[in-house]
Amino acid sequence: MSLCFWFSLTFTVCFLSLLTRSTSLPTIGVTFPAATSNTHSKQPSREQVAATVQSLGFRSVRLEASDPAMVRTFLYSNTTLILTIPNQLVPVIAANRSSAVQWLYLNVVPFFPRAKITTISVGNDLLESSPRFSTFLLPAMRNINLALRDLGIRKISVSTSFSFLNVISTSFPPSSSMFRSPVLDILIRPLLQFLHETNSSFLVNIYPYNVYRLQSEIPIGYALFQEHPFNFRDDLTTGVRYRNLFDMMVDAVISAMAVAGHDNIPVIVAETGWPSSSSDASEVEANPAYAEMYIKGLIGHLRSGLGTPLRKEGVSEIYIYELFDKEEKNVNNQYERTWGILYPNMTNKYQIDFSGSAAIFGFGGRESLEMAAGLFLISALLHGSLVFRLL
Repeated sequence: MSLCFWFSLTFTVCFLSLLTRSTSLPTIGVTFPAATSNTHSKQPSREQVAATVQSLGFRSVRLEASDPAMVRTFLYSNTTLILTIPNQLVPVIAANRSSAVQWLYLNVVPFFPRAKITTISVGNDLLESSPRFSTFLLPAMRNINLALRDLGIRKISVSTSFSFLNVISTSFPPSSSMFRSPVLDILIRPLLQFLHETNSSFLVNIYPYNVYRLQSEIPIGYALFQEHPFNFRDDLTTGVRYRNLFDMMVDAVISAMAVAGHDNIPVIVAETGWPSSSSDASEVEANPAYAEMYIKGLIGHLRSGLGTPLRKEGVSEIYIYELFDKEEKNVNNQYERTWGILYPNMTNKYQIDFSGSAAIFGFGGRESLEMAAGLFLISALLHGSLVFRLL
């Protein structure tokens, strides 16, 4: 009797220990746009924004423009934050570490660790919006990192964000992807070394919509996470099959980093989304139905815990662009797209659950894990009781 009992108990403990060693799903966050009088006729209060973020179930917020008053609204909350240093400040911070300290005293020191600031992005897609500042980027990142250490803050990482189309040579096949020249040697390679030395992540903006628009042969369902029998593309070099455009783009970044000598740097998708409208009449795919399909498909894919073909853990964090639509007018004859998951008046545009939870061997979250573990334990104990009676 004793042997059977201990066998059943040991088996149960081993099973539960396997469950508890699972990995978490990527953090699903949202980008909060820099609301100004030019982009939002009636700006929502910061308290309203914080309450909306939490009610939608987002676990993290990426502030497109760091605002100390906005950071203050997230004090003592479970919401993690990515702060952004404006592109125009990058040369100033690169030139003088005291400027880095000054920025931190304004935006970080009064709030950390009461506000869960995890990352500081030095600039946002600077290569596209402010390419003349590219030589200042890495010195500015180093100064911010050193200033954090001088202040005794070691739990905030420092990085910057890039646009996929600006830095990656080709999206398919991922095995042939590389960072573009001359950006690779001038900036990317030393930047990756910095990220490796500081245990920081590579931030990239990934928009399957933009790649779909550039490559007309891509099926719309492939970009929208739709499952169809022939909805895949094979990388003949690696033998990997890709069933959605998002995974293909993420693995293109991972392959490019490996070619550059770094294959284990975590990836954060700083921006992704699908436009719900466009002022360009030819962009018929920019509509609310497709936008909702993309976001729902993306979240379902992230919750599956499958990662990407080249990286089982996938991306570590992902940020939906953006919280609400801007009200920008057409400037310089440029077409405008709306990306928000909320209307400008902060009402819901879609019916989507954005909350994330841990995936455990196919179970969906902590409650499911506890239920599965409890049922297994009861089964094991009943089995032990039955063995007692039989013996």
